[in-house]
Amino acid sequence: MKKSILSFIGVLIVIGLVALVDLFGVDLLVFELPGYKQGIILGLDLVGGSSITYEAIIPEGTTASEIEKGMSSAESMLRSRCTDLGYTEAVISRAGNNRIRVEIPNVTNPEEAVKVLGSTAQLEFRDPDGNVILLGKEVTKAEVKVGVTDKSGFGSSEPYVSMELSASAREIFRVATKEAAARTDGNNYIAIYLDDVLKSSPTVGSEHAANGIDPIEGVMITVGGNREQARELASLINIGQLPFSLKQAELRSVGSVLGERALETSIMAGFIGLGLIIIFMIVFYRLPGLMSAIALLAYTALMIFMLSLLRINLSLPGIAGIILSIGMATDANVIIFERIRDEMRLGKTVRAAMDSGFRRAMPAVIDSNVTTIITAVVLLALGTGPIKGFAMTLIIGVLLSMFTVLVVSRFLLNCMVDMKLTNTKFYGVKEEVR
Repeated sequence: MKKSILSFIGVLIVIGLVALVDLFGVDLLVFELPGYKQGIILGLDLVGGSSITYEAIIPEGTTASEIEKGMSSAESMLRSRCTDLGYTEAVISRAGNNRIRVEIPNVTNPEEAVKVLGSTAQLEFRDPDGNVILLGKEVTKAEVKVGVTDKSGFGSSEPYVSMELSASAREIFRVATKEAAARTDGNNYIAIYLDDVLKSSPTVGSEHAANGIDPIEGVMITVGGNREQARELASLINIGQLPFSLKQAELRSVGSVLGERALETSIMAGFIGLGLIIIFMIVFYRLPGLMSAIALLAYTALMIFMLSLLRINLSLPGIAGIILSIGMATDANVIIFERIRDEMRLGKTVRAAMDSGFRRAMPAVIDSNVTTIITAVVLLALGTGPIKGFAMTLIIGVLLSMFTVLVVSRFLLNCMVDMKLTNTKFYGVKEEVR
């Protein structure tokens, strides 16, 4: 019994420590996590800011595939520029076939942001001495491919960027790579800059010191097998050959007063809902309800911790995802506790009823949560803007709710049984079961 009491107290202490980290953050020299006020990134609809919509001016004769490729490159350009300007919390999303929306929370000078974001992208290839050898317009195509990157033919298959150059640029590039490969100071690379900001510096192998890289067959740029890095680099290179220009179509400001009210209302609604759920569970399920309430508090503390750790952009739809996952956790608890009650009414001991109840309820709980996660993954993959925020918080919330229900709640209930709290009245069952 003493061990169970200590275990129960230990769980409460851990929940309390996580809550303190959520409030004040932690700095362990090698790891630093800010408190929720600094760690949680609030979206445009919560803190106010500016929403800028750009429209692509598409020339006649541009094919659908060229438009799609250009829009993807334009998205990458705007995302890169927002990061370079310090707008790391900005959300860039597609709005229809030919529009891109940029939402920047907490921006102080939207006109200046529009001016900088709207300028023409300048992509340059430079040698190690900083001399410009090619401009982005000389690239005819850059795409991600998968294949053997070792010219011996025995290398592993991995993603890489294949780049094709215009006829006028091929000889310039070949000479530049020859000189870079022959350098003896260790600077054997060709740097890629966007608006004077270094984006990548692929190394030129020493095997090209004699003749350089012949671009006629295409230029292969390896990225260490990382598909996402390959995709980003290909999009970056394609920025230099956008088939259209962008114009500002709309500039909309969101007032901070509206955001503050929305945030306060959402938080209040969340706490009211959580409080009502806790009261319902305790009144209806007694001791198991109390343990589920503690598990819900653990869920809340862990959810805030994950939002701060992953620095997820939290918007109103994101808050809705969190509240929905709380409902999923409550639903799972109800299914499990009803199963436990049924087993106890059949005459099983409390511990046996608990083991059987969790085991029998497990398939239903897992199925409902997995289908929800699948739906959220689809929304995350295909959605844009706030939809992605909703999907991300829902995925994290469902995973955490499964952990707190199947692990924390069960552990706490076992502690109660070990502490000899086996009277069936504590579990909402009238019949006396030993």
